[in-house]
Amino acid sequence: MDFERLAQRHKDAVYRQMVRVCGNHDDAEDALVQALLRAYEHASQLRDESAFRGWVSQIGRRICARMRHREELRPLSSLGDHDFAADGPDPSLRAEQDHLVSCVKNAVGTLTAVYRPVYEMREIEGRTAEETAEALGLTVAAVKSRLHRARAMVRAYLDENACSP
Repeated sequence: MDFERLAQRHKDAVYRQMVRVCGNHDDAEDALVQALLRAYEHASQLRDESAFRGWVSQIGRRICARMRHREELRPLSSLGDHDFAADGPDPSLRAEQDHLVSCVKNAVGTLTAVYRPVYEMREIEGRTAEETAEALGLTVAAVKSRLHRARAMVRAYLDENACSP
């Protein structure tokens, strides 16, 4: 199988689908890059080249779903800065939120200097890949690659340390 030829032939169609599924161009680009990377890593599993576009699209849809889930959790990252005393929340809810915030901060803290700035700029500050690349003197492809690896490391940390919400 000539992976590069298949990727070149189908990437535009998959990208257009990712824009519809993810809802914006930045996430669609990220999803496409991650989907193609995963497809490349598991290319030996594809038996029929005619199924390539559908296969990569399915991978991309799953990535978009994870991105949406992450976006839903993003407000939790600011919980550490909120004064709950005035709100008077349930103490068990407060403890659960504090635990989750602590877990996320610890997970980000475990990232190496190669990955942490990219993760913080993209995930916490909400900068675009282009802005992050320019600020760090990297290519957009390098930013996306490092972000992908950083996300995997944060996910692994959260899974290993019983930090699920």
